Amino acid sequence: MENYFFDTTDEEMQDNIQDSRVYVLIIYDIIDNKRRLKLAKYLNAYGFRVQKSCFEAKLTKKKYQQMLEGLKVYATKNDSIRVYKIIGQGQVTVFGQDYKIDDEEVIVI
Repeated sequence: MENYFFDTTDEEMQDNIQDSRVYVLIIYDIIDNKRRLKLAKYLNAYGFRVQKSCFEAKLTKKKYQQMLEGLKVYATKNDSIRVYKIIGQGQVTVFGQDYKIDDEEVIVI
């Protein structure tokens, strides 16, 4: 069992709540293999996969809104994409293989 803690507010930005970060958990059930693969590639630009249909990310609010806008094209009425946003402090308890979120932003070139 592994535990890790996160804080989505940068110390120097705590006074300006607009600049705080959000911890995001995205889980999905996409029926079509091709769209599911495209969604996974899309989410890789924002975070990292922690399970087959689950991604975690630590994003600025602007990046979070961009990600939400882009998600709209991947789900049909038979699919499901769920995004959980957590602001503030939190704890993750992991059993088995652990993937940790780095505090550094990921830049994809």
